[in-house]
Amino acid sequence: MSDINYALIGKRIKEIRMQMKLSQASLAEMSGLSVTYISHIETAYKKASLSSLVQIADAIGISVDEMLYGNQTAFKADYQLETTMLIQGCNSSEKRFIFLLTSSVISILKDNGWSIS
Repeated sequence: MSDINYALIGKRIKEIRMQMKLSQASLAEMSGLSVTYISHIETAYKKASLSSLVQIADAIGISVDEMLYGNQTAFKADYQLETTMLIQGCNSSEKRFIFLLTSSVISILKDNGWSIS
């Protein structure tokens, strides 16, 4: 059984909150939790309860599995949430450009036998 990385969960909550331009006070109000508790979750000072995680996920409009992303050792979708969040505000042309750029980089890496570790 693997340990739950509460620091990673807190970091993810903070990143999403910041991207949404929410203060801890706003998130606390939206989720029905205290500002202090939100701060403690984000810094992993306290371990968030499942109920609290559900309240936060509902408040910021993501699923709990998105919030827990990265805690499973056999998880296959590396950087899927982060990539989705990066292109969320892009228009169709920008998304197409990012796709073509990414495809080109992957092709160059494979064609040259390069591996980034």
